[in-house]
Amino acid sequence: MYNQSEALLEQYDLDIKQITKGRGAYICDTSQGLKLLIPFRGSKERAAFLREVLQYLQEEGIVAEQVCLTKEGEASVEDEYGKRYWLKDMISGTECRTGMENDMQQAVALLARIHRKLAICPLMVPAFMKTDRNEPGNICQRHYRELIKVKNYVHGKKSKNQFERYFWDQYTHYIEQAKKAIQLLSEMKEKPDSLLCHGDFNQHNIVRGPDGFCIINYESMSCNLQIADLANFLRKILEKNHWNPEIGMRLIDIYARERTISKEERQMLSVILLFPEKFWKISNHYINSHKAWVSERDIEKIRQMIELEPARSIFLEKLFQNN
Repeated sequence: MYNQSEALLEQYDLDIKQITKGRGAYICDTSQGLKLLIPFRGSKERAAFLREVLQYLQEEGIVAEQVCLTKEGEASVEDEYGKRYWLKDMISGTECRTGMENDMQQAVALLARIHRKLAICPLMVPAFMKTDRNEPGNICQRHYRELIKVKNYVHGKKSKNQFERYFWDQYTHYIEQAKKAIQLLSEMKEKPDSLLCHGDFNQHNIVRGPDGFCIINYESMSCNLQIADLANFLRKILEKNHWNPEIGMRLIDIYARERTISKEERQMLSVILLFPEKFWKISNHYINSHKAWVSERDIEKIRQMIELEPARSIFLEKLFQNN
C-alpha cells in the first residue's frame, strides 16, 4: 500500500518526508506542508474544474483547501488499476460542535458567504457538473419508491422483529409526509436557480483551525440548489438538538443575513425538511443489511427518531408558517 502511494506521489514536484496511512487517505508530510492523498470519484476534467473553483474561493478571501498539480499539470492521478486520486491541503482543526450553537451559527454564516461567491463564480460551469440526480425532487421520488419496497418486504413477513414492528407502526405517518413533500414540489411554479453548491455540507466537513472555521471536502460539489446545503446541515444539527425550533430558526436567520433567501428557496427548504429523510435512511440501512440479525443500533435509531417526531412536527409547522 505504501509503495502505491509513493508511486503516485512521484508524479508531484514535492519532497516527501513521511507518509502515514489515515482513514481512507494518505497523510503526507511534504516540503509544502501536510497534504492528503485521497481517492477522487470522477473524471480528470471534474478534478481540474473543482481545483479552479477552490482557487477562486481562496482568491475571494475564503479559506479553502487547495489541490496540487502534478509535474504534468494534472489535478489528479491514476494508479495501475485506474483508480483516481488527488492531492490537496490537509486542513487540521476540530469539527463543528453540534452542541455549541455558536459553532453552528458561524458555520451557516460561512456557508452563506461561500454560496454568495459561488453564485457569481466567473468560471464556465461544464455540463458534467449539471446533473439532476441529486435535485431535491429526484431524491424525494427515489427515496419514496425505496420506502415502498421496504414496506412490501416487511408486510410479507409473518413474524416481525422489533425493528420491523417499529417501522410498520410508523410507516403510514412518514409515507404521508413523503407524499406531501413530493406534491408540494410538483406544485411549485417557480423553483430556485441551480448554482454551484458544496453538496455534502455537514458538521464533519466544517473544521475550526487557527484562523477560524473552514469548510472542507468539496468533492461532492455540483450545480444544484444551494438551499439544499443549508437543509442538509439543519437536519443533521436539529436531530442532535431535539429539533429545537428556536435553534433552527436562528440558524436560518443568520444564514439570511449573509445571503438573502428568496421566497422560492424558503418554500424549498421547508419541503426538503418535510420529507422523512431520517426514516428513509434507517429503513434503507435495514433493507440492505443482513435480515437474520437486525442491528441494535438500528433499533435504537428508529426508537429515538419516533421519540423526537413531536418536536420535529412543531419545528416544521413553524417553518411553514414563516414562508
